[in-house]
Amino acid sequence: MSQQLTYTLTEEQTAQRDAFVERILAAAGGAFDIFTLYIGHRLGLYQALPTAGSMTSVQLAAQTNTHERYVREWLEQQTVVGILEVENPEAAPTSRRFRLSPTHAEVLTDINSPNYVLPLALMIAGAVRPIEQLLQAFQNGNGVPYSEYGTDFLEGQAAINRVTFLQDLPHEWLPAIPDVHARLQANPPARVADIGMGAGWSSIGIAQNYPRAIIDGFDPDAPSVELARQNAREAGLNGEVNFHVRDAGDPTLAGQYDLVMALECIHDVSDPVGILRQMRQLAGEQGAVIIADERVGDTFTPTGNDVEWMMYGWSVLHCLPVGLDDGHNGGHSAATGTVMRTDTLRRYAEDAGFRELEVLPIDNFFFRVYRLHQ
Repeated sequence: MSQQLTYTLTEEQTAQRDAFVERILAAAGGAFDIFTLYIGHRLGLYQALPTAGSMTSVQLAAQTNTHERYVREWLEQQTVVGILEVENPEAAPTSRRFRLSPTHAEVLTDINSPNYVLPLALMIAGAVRPIEQLLQAFQNGNGVPYSEYGTDFLEGQAAINRVTFLQDLPHEWLPAIPDVHARLQANPPARVADIGMGAGWSSIGIAQNYPRAIIDGFDPDAPSVELARQNAREAGLNGEVNFHVRDAGDPTLAGQYDLVMALECIHDVSDPVGILRQMRQLAGEQGAVIIADERVGDTFTPTGNDVEWMMYGWSVLHCLPVGLDDGHNGGHSAATGTVMRTDTLRRYAEDAGFRELEVLPIDNFFFRVYRLHQ
């Protein structure tokens, strides 16, 4: 027989309880926002809505090849939560006209804006896709394969980093490393190895801004490599960038690269020391090794820093289980997780044979950039 628990709370505790209830309710509203954003993006609804003028549910459904009744409900929901605007709320349901304001359109549709955060909806939808497997992983200690997170996570992560890798990387990060910046502009052409390049935006950003450089991207995930190749073709690159489903530890590649980089991926791999050893080998005596990863705090604190609320969320749902996947069946995983602090990376670098880890003076809200010295 279950026992009903009762709590005698002080006035202060009652206020804390009520605040926590409000927080959970707000989180539920945020979850609805995320998944209805996902619907709007995947069905092309935001892209079809005008920022000047307005559109009825009948018109929007016809333009996007969707069902009017579903579209009407979505439009009303989006208006009630403040994402869309309605021009004539008193009109009959199918005559109401809705619009997407220019300020919200930038956030939801402008892929070249640093404020384009809609890809978070794709990432979150992908992160919960294998939820049953994640529950099993919590119980048996195994991981969840990256492939189980599907296209949503792959495309969402690529899109959320796109502007950073196309703009910040070539215009701010690399120019802040004078010897690397100079080498990428010089002859003979510099060679770049982009480890775990995902959808390839980091390689593409370098190719577009350092046209003499020759870039090789390496990633074990075949769908990511295919997406990277497609992105390079659409960017008009032919031969300047090559993407490989290949082990970057191939000894024939040793010492061939002037820059070896791994951007936001070291925390995901089961064997970070092994990957860093490969990077050290690729760079040889003269090449530079650059790592970018999450800008988390130096130590654990009860409140975390200003990005850890997000990084721990990704870690629980995605990065830790993906990192543990390669470690089961008798293997070993470092089980790093998204919250990889500087001292953790320093330990990995030392174990891989690097002499020093340098935190570069590059200011970014989400990323910390490191240079590993031989």
